[in-house]
Amino acid sequence: MEFFVYETGEVVKAARRPIVFITSNNEKELPGAFLRRCFFHYIRFPERETMQTIVDVHFPGLKPRLLREALNIFYDIRDVPGVKKKPSTSELLDWIKLLVSEDIGPELLKERDPRKLIPPLAGALIKNEQDVQLFERLAFMHRRKERE
Repeated sequence: MEFFVYETGEVVKAARRPIVFITSNNEKELPGAFLRRCFFHYIRFPERETMQTIVDVHFPGLKPRLLREALNIFYDIRDVPGVKKKPSTSELLDWIKLLVSEDIGPELLKERDPRKLIPPLAGALIKNEQDVQLFERLAFMHRRKERE
């Protein structure tokens, strides 16, 4: 019900019993003994309409076509089987910020050339080497299929 702040030398005491919220992005398993003491509440990943509302709060003047195409790519990447680290809301917001700052328009995002399976500035969405290799293999397979 209290803790010591070394930097200030003060003790902070709770007036009421605190409630602690712990969030997880499923990167690490939490120990069973810890989980037995927790109330678990799963929050489903936001659907497109909710995500659009979230983006609108962060980018109120964003062109609707750019948002539509960015969301299409974002959810397409999340739906690829085998993706180890699906892009999150935070990564979508970072990616949109880059798209806007680099003046990348919806036309470039809408282009669905199989040779360019990885979208512009994908490093904001695809966060590990395994997933980059997965998308490179998919692009290679599409190119090969086109030649047949």
